[in-house]
Amino acid sequence: GAILPALRGDDSADRSCHKQVMAGPLRFSVALAFLLAGGAAAAAPICRYGVVRTHRHDPAAFTEGLFIRGGVMFESTGLEGQSVIRRWRLADGKVLTEARLPPELFGEGIVDWQGEIISLTWRNGVGFRWDMETLKPKARFSWSHEGWGLTQDGRNIIASDGSPVLRFLDPQSLAERRSITVTDAGQPVANLNELEWVRGEILANVWMTDRIARIDPATGRVKAWLDLAKLRRLAGASGPNAVLNGIAYDYRGDRLFVTGKNWPKLFEIRLARC
Repeated sequence: GAILPALRGDDSADRSCHKQVMAGPLRFSVALAFLLAGGAAAAAPICRYGVVRTHRHDPAAFTEGLFIRGGVMFESTGLEGQSVIRRWRLADGKVLTEARLPPELFGEGIVDWQGEIISLTWRNGVGFRWDMETLKPKARFSWSHEGWGLTQDGRNIIASDGSPVLRFLDPQSLAERRSITVTDAGQPVANLNELEWVRGEILANVWMTDRIARIDPATGRVKAWLDLAKLRRLAGASGPNAVLNGIAYDYRGDRLFVTGKNWPKLFEIRLARC
């Protein structure tokens, strides 16, 4: 996820602005223009979808990570001084448990593994393991990449760092086992952000777009795209930072949820065949 300097209103924006465009204006603008112009997306079809129902979502949540287990949403938020990990009830939006990160840290993606939550920070070089029920911290570890999104496939933790590369990690040591480069029409797809493992595919938000890529985990090829621009309008989201980010899949109920940064709504959607 991202925050642009204009929203900070102080000189610290240049230091702490998450993935701001200024960090690489030419590289980002070229990659984004190529993606949105259809040059990269043309090869993979765009899937249709329908909205099943709408749920509450905290409009103050700068969503960086999201997953659901047993009717409870687990969400991480970003921004220095505002980063939290929380458990909240899907039925009514009630926050059940919340843990706050130290104020100097910018929280990022989260994933569950054997009763724990693994979380990353953006450029702070650290991550954490938390008890999944109490959200009490259990361990702190070093992280040598930028932290963006996390998910898991039952064997590996899968991490994004804003590049086209996804890394498959040993869940215990977090050592890299392998990696894939995500491409469409042979071109790399950069700015991969929040991740979710869904029915044998990796779903990935692409930062600063309204699209989700459906990725083949063996090859990195984008199999299809979801264009969710309509949901941003339905959510009533506004401002340059209120971008699509957050994918959660309910394995037991076969339900797919999406939201965005500072969106007041979370949507359950159903995918049509491409």
